[in-house]
Amino acid sequence: MLKILRILFSIIVIVLAGYSKISGNYGIMPYMMFFMGAMLLVMGIAEIKEARRKMGTFIIIASIFVFYVSLEAILLN
Repeated sequence: MLKILRILFSIIVIVLAGYSKISGNYGIMPYMMFFMGAMLLVMGIAEIKEARRKMGTFIIIASIFVFYVSLEAILLN
């Protein structure tokens, strides 16, 4: 289940980044960062489940930071 979510979020991030780069519309970057934060959260949970707690904790902290930045950008626009 976590692998499927990670792949799904990765595809969403790649599609949004590609669209943003091709069209020059950078207004969707906060949404791309939101999905990147979700992808990092899933990766952190997977790392913790595989008994790599330090790396999992670091990835979850990074995802919280990315969520914060993306939500701040969404709310300020």
